[in-house]
Amino acid sequence: MRRLSGLRSVGHKLYTGELEYDFVGKKKRWYALSALILVLAVAGLLGRGLSQGIEFKGGAVFTVNKPGISVSQAHDAIGEFTGSHEPIVQKVGGDQVRIQIASKDTGNFNKIRDALSERLGVAPDKIDSELVGPSWGKEISNKALQGLLIFMVLVVIYLSIAFEWRMAMAALVALIHDIVITIGVYALVGFEVTPGTVIGLLTILGYSLYDTVVVFDTVKETTRGITKQNKITFSQAANRGLNQTLVRSINTSVVALLPVASLLFVGGGLLGAGMLKDIALSLFVGLAAGAFSSIFIATPMFADLKERTPEMRQLAKRVAQHRAAQAKAAARGEGDASAKPAASSAADADEDGDTDEEEGDGEPAAAGSSSRGTGSGGVRRQPSRNRSRNRPSGKRKH
Repeated sequence: MRRLSGLRSVGHKLYTGELEYDFVGKKKRWYALSALILVLAVAGLLGRGLSQGIEFKGGAVFTVNKPGISVSQAHDAIGEFTGSHEPIVQKVGGDQVRIQIASKDTGNFNKIRDALSERLGVAPDKIDSELVGPSWGKEISNKALQGLLIFMVLVVIYLSIAFEWRMAMAALVALIHDIVITIGVYALVGFEVTPGTVIGLLTILGYSLYDTVVVFDTVKETTRGITKQNKITFSQAANRGLNQTLVRSINTSVVALLPVASLLFVGGGLLGAGMLKDIALSLFVGLAAGAFSSIFIATPMFADLKERTPEMRQLAKRVAQHRAAQAKAAARGEGDASAKPAASSAADADEDGDTDEEEGDGEPAAAGSSSRGTGSGGVRRQPSRNRSRNRPSGKRKH
């Protein structure tokens, strides 16, 4: 409970501006980190390349009909003929197992079927086999590419109308950033690219754009009328808006990543569901990359583009002049404050001297009067009574 209350307290401080992290001011650090990730992704893509699935590369599908057959038995039986590609073995019903292998060499089609029949102890007529060509994969790729291009054009048009073209450019860069990282991770990990991968890749674009638009909307509110003051620059105001939505972005990303992680590690890893694994990996990487780009890439890049306009340059100059004037005033105030104690100490010294002289002049008279009145050498001082001349004595005349 204390941790939750602490998180709520941090979120409140971020929203009110009591606590603020300079994301925009440290943009070069985030650009360098993003560039490193992109270099690794592109290196994996150019080096290892993508492992295309059966729908893109072509291959064979075998359906084995045998009561009590398990997925592991079918996987071990087909392992010799898959090469570097991972076979997709799925349980279909209670007595069937479907085996998919991606290979350009389909000349051993009958040989593979006979080997499965021998190793699994099934008659050849109990194995349904068919060849799959790569035409379906090419058609899916072309449609996906067309949809991606149309989506990006519509995004640029919408953001340019709703916000401004600089936000549209920053959001477009963030989208490309997420796509390249997701494809690069697929190349590095070695997962096969299937239609499920394409579906997941197109799905993450909408999420990444949603997170970016939420941040941009807050930045728009915090920077409204920014040129009418001279206390903060545009980048600082944009950073304040980013901090206000930071907790919301993190919470949204975590809530979205948890079910996807369960699909990836439980459904794909433990249960061996091939299609779930393909979709979950692209979603997981894409969601994480989208959360990163909306915070560390999109907003700093938009602020960088905005700071180059003449209005924001003039604002930055006015803010610098205002802060310099405040610094001079503070320094002058400190000088005056240090001079005041010295002047007061000198005045106190003068007052002490005058007091000593008055006491020295008065002491003999006080002593004489005291000796006459009391007969002792002690000094006795009577309180003085200052009455005005016109003040009545208090006696009433009858």
